[in-house]
Amino acid sequence: MTTVIETCRIPPSQGAAAELFLPLSFYDMTWLHFNHTRRLVFYNHPCSEAEFSNTIVPNLKHSLSLALKHYLPVAGNLLYPSDTDTDKPVFRYISGDSVPLTIGVSGLDYNELVANHAREADQFYDLLPRTPAMSEEENYKIIPPISLQVTHFPGRGICLGLSNHHSLGDDRSILGFIKAWAVINKSGNDEAFDSRNGESLPIFERLICKDSSRVDGIYWEAMKKRPLKPPATHPLPTNRVRASFILRHSDIIMLKNRILSARPNIDRVSTFVVAAAYVWTALEKSLGPAENEDVVFYIAADGTGRRNALYDPPVPVNYFGNCLGSGRVRVEHRRLAAEDGFVAAAEAIVDEIKTKIYNGDEFLKSPENLLTEMPKYKGMRAMAMTGSPKFDYAEADFGWGEAEKVEVLSLDGGYSMSLSNSGDGDLIVGMSLTKEEMETFASMFATGVKVK
Repeated sequence: MTTVIETCRIPPSQGAAAELFLPLSFYDMTWLHFNHTRRLVFYNHPCSEAEFSNTIVPNLKHSLSLALKHYLPVAGNLLYPSDTDTDKPVFRYISGDSVPLTIGVSGLDYNELVANHAREADQFYDLLPRTPAMSEEENYKIIPPISLQVTHFPGRGICLGLSNHHSLGDDRSILGFIKAWAVINKSGNDEAFDSRNGESLPIFERLICKDSSRVDGIYWEAMKKRPLKPPATHPLPTNRVRASFILRHSDIIMLKNRILSARPNIDRVSTFVVAAAYVWTALEKSLGPAENEDVVFYIAADGTGRRNALYDPPVPVNYFGNCLGSGRVRVEHRRLAAEDGFVAAAEAIVDEIKTKIYNGDEFLKSPENLLTEMPKYKGMRAMAMTGSPKFDYAEADFGWGEAEKVEVLSLDGGYSMSLSNSGDGDLIVGMSLTKEEMETFASMFATGVKVK
């Protein structure tokens, strides 16, 4: 249903540095063996095939080249050493490196793809770029960290497909690159990007703390024990459907009041807490008893610009790479399935955030402990959140306005939720489940978690 018109490679524009080498921090190493992060960003921008081919595509190529000049690691490669005892992985950019870009045209139903109801998940992969193959050179395996695809829906819209290795950067970093590309495309040159960002241009120098060398060594010793596998291709068939659910601002206020009424002394019931607890409880009730009685919710927290136990001063917000703190909320399934399960989930999430994230003396403390703590949750049914309203890809305006819809294809494995803004304080919850699971979850979500 989608035809590839062109495949090409886009290098950084003239004026880029000749080379750049970046060692991986322990934050980056954490993601070495994970699948790529996959996203689709849909724009309601009706245009003809002639306008798309003759104007939009050339502009996108030119602006991408200019953006890459400021984001050289994106254009480079991840080098994984053959001799893991003497060398460590590194991101390397050298002159001539480039980003693979696919241009396509689709006959899929655009309105169906951006709808909220349950839709077959497999069709979305037509719009996602193929993951470049891993290659080898002397002493290293070469892994391209990112690939892009732009697909035209004639007379209806445009879709940007993005697949990136998580070791390259977290959501803040990758979105920063996409927004830079968008700003440059909208203005026609990188002067607006340069002047708007000023001192906020990306910082690539790796994070250093008094324990950096020791912790990096601990993580590398753990990571190198696992064989490096080629990046996974599209996981088809997914046997999943995708759907989006709206949490209205009025619903969020009502749910927040429900928590405060049941637990008057609870601290800082944020919108995130409400959404996470509501969705987690609805999912657990719809799935039924877990094989392991305990279930776990994983929290990821942006580590930049926040007081923490590892870096003083805090990590700058324009740091490019991975810098994520984490929390793990462990609760018995029966508590979440009970009548007051929503409140129990919210209380547990608040406690974890208060202890591990809002507490600057604990946030990012002893990151090596993660390696010994994670096995404790093996076998438990887990839920995680991908993305955050703070880092909204819909805000990337290429000159066509904000995006109409963002789909996170990474949800198609395990149990995860995406969370994004919908305007006026509403939130969009994205889910990927089997058809039967989705029907039950949708019913549970619509009726609400029954809490007195």
